[in-house]
Amino acid sequence: MSTIQGCVIVTGGAQGIGKGIASHLLENGVPVAILDCDAEAGEECLRQWNQHAQRMLFTQTDVANEDSVRSGVDTAVERFKTIGGLVNNAGIATAHGGSVETLALEDWNRVIGVNLTGCFLLAKHATPHLRKSRGAIVNIASTRALQSEPNTEAYAASKGGIVALTHALAISLGPEIRVNCISPGWIEVGPWKKSSRRKEARHSDADRLQHPAGIVGEPQDIASAVEYLLSESSRFITGQNLIIDGGMTKKMIYV
Repeated sequence: MSTIQGCVIVTGGAQGIGKGIASHLLENGVPVAILDCDAEAGEECLRQWNQHAQRMLFTQTDVANEDSVRSGVDTAVERFKTIGGLVNNAGIATAHGGSVETLALEDWNRVIGVNLTGCFLLAKHATPHLRKSRGAIVNIASTRALQSEPNTEAYAASKGGIVALTHALAISLGPEIRVNCISPGWIEVGPWKKSSRRKEARHSDADRLQHPAGIVGEPQDIASAVEYLLSESSRFITGQNLIIDGGMTKKMIYV
């Protein structure tokens, strides 16, 4: 059983990596509050994990809206009394796909608002409760904070901001609250989408072998690390960015 004391708030916990994190924590006896903007996905999680009904809740939340965040945190506290951890996982990628010259300010602001400002707002409103429990925060960034494909400026900037926000919060909130960050690489989330968007994982040998680990990552690979960073087992770790990418960012490629 986990050493995490109290409920863990997981933003974006109704699909993808966040759902994998929520599932892993629940299976290890940790109460979970899922804060997600997608009501369909959230309600589906409640039905899917009915056996954990006493240890979970879902509340529809827009992490870029402070009133919505405040309400989501208050709902978690009302239900579980103690907040022992926060996982800032919610994130979006702009569907723009064009060059920086054509990227609309509205699209830029929405990505930064959800991905980066959302982390700030959750930390702001969860901190008083985490101080009491001497809990921990784990922010989910991306290897895109360290390397890029073309035309991903908003997403890369938001994830790089999360890495910097992580060490800033670690210094500001320590020693009562530890704050760390995970930067996932390629994580296959198709099977972890809501049923209307779920896809079977299909990977070629080339997909797998471009990772030095020889596999494509799965949400469980991130979830187990999240649990570790929230637990007492990582009591001497704070302000760090853990890269979990099967070694891809260390692989030199010459064409």
